Amino acid sequence: MRPRRTPRSVRFFGFVALTAALSFSSFRGGDRSVVASERSGSNEARQGSGEFRLERQFPLDRGGTFVLDSAAGRVDVVGDSPSGVSLTVTSNREDTDKRFEFLFDNTPQSVKLTIKRRDRFEVFGDWLRGGLQITVHVPNDAMVDARTAGGGIDASRLGNARLRTSGGSVHAEMIAGDLDGHTSGGSIRVRDVRGRASVETSGGSIDASDITGSLRAHTSGGGIHINNVAGDVDAGTSGGSVDARGIGGRVAAHTSGGSISVAFATGNNHGGDLSTSGGGVRAAIDPGVALSIDASTSGGSVTADVPVTVQGNLGRRKLQGHLNGGGEMLRLHTSGGSIRISSASTSTARR
Repeated sequence: MRPRRTPRSVRFFGFVALTAALSFSSFRGGDRSVVASERSGSNEARQGSGEFRLERQFPLDRGGTFVLDSAAGRVDVVGDSPSGVSLTVTSNREDTDKRFEFLFDNTPQSVKLTIKRRDRFEVFGDWLRGGLQITVHVPNDAMVDARTAGGGIDASRLGNARLRTSGGSVHAEMIAGDLDGHTSGGSIRVRDVRGRASVETSGGSIDASDITGSLRAHTSGGGIHINNVAGDVDAGTSGGSVDARGIGGRVAAHTSGGSISVAFATGNNHGGDLSTSGGGVRAAIDPGVALSIDASTSGGSVTADVPVTVQGNLGRRKLQGHLNGGGEMLRLHTSGGSIRISSASTSTARR
């Protein structure tokens, strides 16, 4: 029996497909160095051993601004440059120049790096990670505005900082001015901010300490821990407890799913508003300051270890009165626990 021949039409289309594949492969292999050279200058974007590396340096005036707007990547920004901006972008993926476009815009007062995706239809995991590490060195008085859509941000030793990420944590320390931080998918940790700090996360905890100005800290999915804030504090969470110590200003603390514990600094007579729907409330105050107190609970008891002059009727679940003649109002309320007002010790009330 003679073997059956492959139909002529099938052989023809197979030949066409093979020719197209070989041509496409040749195009990709010869195109890579051209793309890197056109985008970043000679030998500044290098590939080898399956890795990508892009390095650039720019002059920047003292007190200038660095802006990063990246579609992906983890970001590290450090204020340790004696002058100008030095940045490095690395990746363990050799196709980085095919996946991203790097755009630079600089003046003596500002430097901006924009990283865009070339393909908007990547697999979700690749879209989120991107495989990029972005490291930036700037002068320590620089204003940094950094946004990434797919990684964490670490920032330190800066003048002012505005940090945004959609997919990682935010860590900032040694900020000489103001800090504004936001993440949609991680925790936030800030330390040693000499101006005001405003931080918000939709999916993690917040840890803040040593803030010279005011602090705003809000999360939808974790606890809040605060230590040593000289100014006012506004703290809110939908899914955890609030623990604040050494607070020098007014405190507004609210949670829907945990307890609240606040230790006011010695001499703090600014009062506040502490409320929770799912736990107890504890407030440690300086017994020598003048405050008005309004405490109530729906599911426990109210106790006070400081000499409060009671106003109206004294009940197990309610206390209204004045400390040292009265002053700013301190309100405490819980729907699911007890309230305790105590005298702040030197250790818990330190600033």
